[in-house]
Amino acid sequence: MSDISSAIRNTIPISMFNRGLAGKIFDEVRQSGAKVVMKNNAAECVLLSPEEYLRLMDEVNDARLLTIASERMSHYDPETTISAEELYKELGITREALDSVGEVDIE
Repeated sequence: MSDISSAIRNTIPISMFNRGLAGKIFDEVRQSGAKVVMKNNAAECVLLSPEEYLRLMDEVNDARLLTIASERMSHYDPETTISAEELYKELGITREALDSVGEVDIE
């Protein structure tokens, strides 16, 4: 779904479910990415493919993280930072301990 207007134009009446056409509807959702189900001439729900749902959730989460990072950076003061070495010393972490951990995958 490239934009929300294409989903809004891709509507189906809820009566199609009542007529046993759910399989056909789900096939169309897989092809188009989304369908808006209408009930009494009003949008009742939006059907999304699992891939489209995950893509949208990733975008929402990325936007949330960007907001948090921007807020934190607005309060950043380089005068209050300490080096990694100072932090390690304060926490009692040695270079040997760090080296023994090995490689860490961060997603």
